[in-house]
Amino acid sequence: MTESTPGRHGPIAFPVGYHSLHPDVSLNFQMNRWFGWVGEPEMLVEMRLAAKRIASYADWKREFLALASDACRRGHLLRAAFYWRSAEFFMAPDDPDRPGARNSFLQTITSVYGLGPDDRHAVPYSDQQHRGFLPAYRFKPVQAKSTIVFFGGFDSSIEELMKAFLFLRDSGYDVIAFEGPGQGGALAESGLPMTAQWQTAVTAVLDRFKVERVTLIGLSLGGCLALRAACEPRVERIVAFDVLTDFSEVVLRQTRPALRKLLGMLLKIGAGGIVNLMVKRVAKRSAVVEWGIQQGMHVTGTTSPYEFMRRIRQFRTTDISSSVTQHVLLLAGSEDHYVPLAQWHRQIALLTNARSVTARLFTRAESAQNHCQAGNYGLALDTIVDWLDSITPTPWARNRLETP
Repeated sequence: MTESTPGRHGPIAFPVGYHSLHPDVSLNFQMNRWFGWVGEPEMLVEMRLAAKRIASYADWKREFLALASDACRRGHLLRAAFYWRSAEFFMAPDDPDRPGARNSFLQTITSVYGLGPDDRHAVPYSDQQHRGFLPAYRFKPVQAKSTIVFFGGFDSSIEELMKAFLFLRDSGYDVIAFEGPGQGGALAESGLPMTAQWQTAVTAVLDRFKVERVTLIGLSLGGCLALRAACEPRVERIVAFDVLTDFSEVVLRQTRPALRKLLGMLLKIGAGGIVNLMVKRVAKRSAVVEWGIQQGMHVTGTTSPYEFMRRIRQFRTTDISSSVTQHVLLLAGSEDHYVPLAQWHRQIALLTNARSVTARLFTRAESAQNHCQAGNYGLALDTIVDWLDSITPTPWARNRLETP
């Protein structure tokens, strides 16, 4: 049975427990992922019943759109918002129903949290090839200990993380949440593809809000991106929620070992035609591969599986970790089915010049063993706040330190 437990730092409650809702590990994770931000027990009942009718992504779309409409009709708006988000998640980039599902999610979730158009900021962004706007929100306490800049990963929307931002605000932190290139509205509204040069996006956000001495928190692939943005001089602290040192390894891990090894070799020698042919054949037999490649090309702005797989090799921390000099907190789940645990150990070893490194491994006994602690978000957020409180001087103490 699920219980909702308030965090140690505020009144917001998160459910505790990772549930068996679908036999497919990936679909089961996504259901738990959404539930963790809602916490209504009826949602588990509804998803369990729907799961019996889901054997394909088409089934998933049909069932979650129906759940969204029904929840909205009955006035369960938070639940409806995440059902729309869930339906959108596995839609193909060119699915005509995708924009409608996204808009329904955004309108409903912002209504639930009392946010209007003026609460959504448009941060000007440009790099050598692209120009557009990054969506952002800001949540300020009465008196802030310091500023957190929070972003998601490869497939997240910042609006789905509202509960985390409010928790951090209630814990005394000024929270700026944004979507960078390839994410949410930055992709859907400005057409900005994802970049490994994440410091460009972070710099744009810090300039727009005129903030200094910040903590970066990156979720999922954001854990890699946060470390890649460490060269921005206004960043003092970094949280990898969770660790991800090599995105290419994570993607290839979804294939069989023999195929993984062969693809790695072909990518190394530049055999693009063979890679495209192999991926096309595998995609015909695997819905998850077909969806993953389509979504990956959409997010990265690439036009072939080979180009996509070459592009994601840039999303790693091995080339920049030794230059990270900030305080760093590394989180990981002991049974993460996306990111191998070896990457957590590797990241610890790579941070040879960080001011401090704190690493936390979450376990099944804590219901937090999964990717980004789905099953116990509250524990992960408590851990982050405890760490920040331990290394962040209060405004009064900082003023004393800075007085000549």
